Amino acid sequence: MHTCDLDISIKKLSKIEGHADLDIKIRDGKVEDVVLKVMENLRFFNQAVKGQDYRSVPQMVSRICGTCSIAHLTACIEAVEKTLGIKPSEQTMLLRKLTMYSLMIRDHALHLYFFVLPDILGIDSILDVPEDKKYLIHEALRVKEAGNNLSNLIAGRAVHAPFEQVGGFSKEVDTTKISAMIEELKSVRTYVLNLIELMGNCIWELKRKTNFVAIVTPDFSFLEGKIKSATGAEIEEKDYWNHLHNVVLPYSQASGFEFEGKEYMVGALARLNLNKENLHPNTKRDTEKYLALFPSENVYRNNLAQAIEILHSIDHAIEILETKEFKKEEPAKPERLTGEGVGAIEAPRGTLYYWLGIKEGKIQYANLVIPTAQNLINMKEDIKKIVVDACALEMKEEELSEKIRHEVEKLIRAYDPCMSCASHFLRVNWR
Repeated sequence: MHTCDLDISIKKLSKIEGHADLDIKIRDGKVEDVVLKVMENLRFFNQAVKGQDYRSVPQMVSRICGTCSIAHLTACIEAVEKTLGIKPSEQTMLLRKLTMYSLMIRDHALHLYFFVLPDILGIDSILDVPEDKKYLIHEALRVKEAGNNLSNLIAGRAVHAPFEQVGGFSKEVDTTKISAMIEELKSVRTYVLNLIELMGNCIWELKRKTNFVAIVTPDFSFLEGKIKSATGAEIEEKDYWNHLHNVVLPYSQASGFEFEGKEYMVGALARLNLNKENLHPNTKRDTEKYLALFPSENVYRNNLAQAIEILHSIDHAIEILETKEFKKEEPAKPERLTGEGVGAIEAPRGTLYYWLGIKEGKIQYANLVIPTAQNLINMKEDIKKIVVDACALEMKEEELSEKIRHEVEKLIRAYDPCMSCASHFLRVNWR
């Protein structure tokens, strides 16, 4: 065990969404403090939506983040509909599933190919991929493009999608393009299987007993279901605030959260741990070897879980596009214009909650709970474990500091944090 004193600071952590800092304080070889700082500017969306018409607010909050704008759009729409008694049609729900699948395909592809893959290959950037691995860049762009094109077809655009709205979709699907979309999704499926193999063969490991929380849905569609935890809790979406507890992080632009008084993890790993039996049959068939690894307490398995979710999103999207017919529909109408309600969906990085109060069609208050904010405390505890394990190694202080820096950044990227959403994360500083 090292008896060294170290102050570690990482500034502007690379290959994550948004900006964050991390300070680690080690005294006499023991971790005294880990400080995660979300450094994104506060944008006061909770205040900005007050007084706004319920129909316009979903597009406003989609501007919280370009990367997962569809998740914010969809969660807010669900909250509005639950509040005002709007009942979307079966077709609308199918189109929302396709919209969410398009988001998962392109968002997970961005994280895994461009942020995680360099760590696996031992390079600094995807631009440094060796010649014999250049095909991975081609596959990355094809997979991400397929997700973008599915968004374009169903929701009008991949970022700030204009077609999805309260009660339905504003424009019908161009059925002349469905056949080509199906073929494109089928064409990238082999690339995703390659990605799953890459992530599945990764030997990184960090296990620490923690709780996992996710919405469990009957078709793994990221939408309607029950909130479940690895500890056995099962609650309705509308009752989430009775179980989540806000924790003020005075050094950060983001709050943390505990579930029933303890840290927990949300995201793809939580979803696979709690809901793998509801994956698409074709996905289960072709990933049986890797699904056997779940449930898992190894945080790095979040990367493998995301890759499997890409395949599921492709497989279920293909099934819907091949078997369903889409027609023009009028948006469902509200039963009332006053009330309060909760929208909860599974965003790429975990469960996203919207709680709205509406009076006479105008937003009175909004409470948003972001996935990355829910992961902050659990991430902090995992960082502590990395530092403790590293301090037990026999190495010089300079080598130790570099190892901690490398391992901590790799860990944080496995969580796939989005600091832009969480501000509403990570720089390490060595002193």
